[in-house]
Amino acid sequence: MTNRTAHSLRPPVTIAALGPEHLSGAVALSRQAGWPHRLEDWELVLGLSRGFGAFANGRLVGTALATLYGDDVATINMVIVDESLRGQGVGRRLMAAALDAAAGEQRLIATKDGLPLYEKLGFQATGQIWQHQGVTPSFAPGAADIQWLHAGSDLDRIAACDRAACGMDRGLLLSVLAAAGSLAVLRDGDAVLGFAGLRAFGRGEVVGPVVAASQDAARTLIAAAFARKGAGLVRVDTPDPELGAWLASLGLPVVGGGVTMVRHARPRRATPFQTFALASQALG
Repeated sequence: MTNRTAHSLRPPVTIAALGPEHLSGAVALSRQAGWPHRLEDWELVLGLSRGFGAFANGRLVGTALATLYGDDVATINMVIVDESLRGQGVGRRLMAAALDAAAGEQRLIATKDGLPLYEKLGFQATGQIWQHQGVTPSFAPGAADIQWLHAGSDLDRIAACDRAACGMDRGLLLSVLAAAGSLAVLRDGDAVLGFAGLRAFGRGEVVGPVVAASQDAARTLIAAAFARKGAGLVRVDTPDPELGAWLASLGLPVVGGGVTMVRHARPRRATPFQTFALASQALG
């Protein structure tokens, strides 16, 4: 049978809204791709996003999500195509749906396989993300000027620091992360020097986002998160090679990563705050 005949026998692929009822299929796709996402991880990101699925004979064979932060920035994420259908334009169709839903600046983190498609769509590389993972390093309980918050506590001030660092209005995301886990805030009197999130993700827990005004503040926050977490697997995704070297020295080697990319980039204001670790590669 020729390739042309084989292709003609495949069922047509349609693009439609991705809903909670499709997430068991989404988990199967992410596992096929080697990603650690649980059903709970999919539920969290879909709850913040507009989701699109590719369907063949009613079966989910691809996904793409657009997470909107206000009216001017979005992240494109969870772009997966079943391995049996790759190279047939399904990923491009999913990306078209997600991009149509995302106004303004569009950001993503590209895998090696996805990079050529994103470049063709007009995305430009801006940096690198390094995924560090391993057994949680041992630290004493955090400094006295760190306060652990939960949902509803002081989120406006934290969101202001986050917006200064990343240029996105992620107040809703931070409230969801506080409900799903907890947030550490580092203070100097009334001034907020940074914050860090800690929550369950994949096979263990993730520390992120981490936003701080200095490298030392970021390390203090991460150390406090490690102390709070205790034993088990932990993950930190960082764009900062200096912080990455510190994590590696603690026994958290690089196990993956990706290329940060942007389309329709907007000007950014200078700020003392910096994103030292991501909430996730999907959410920034």
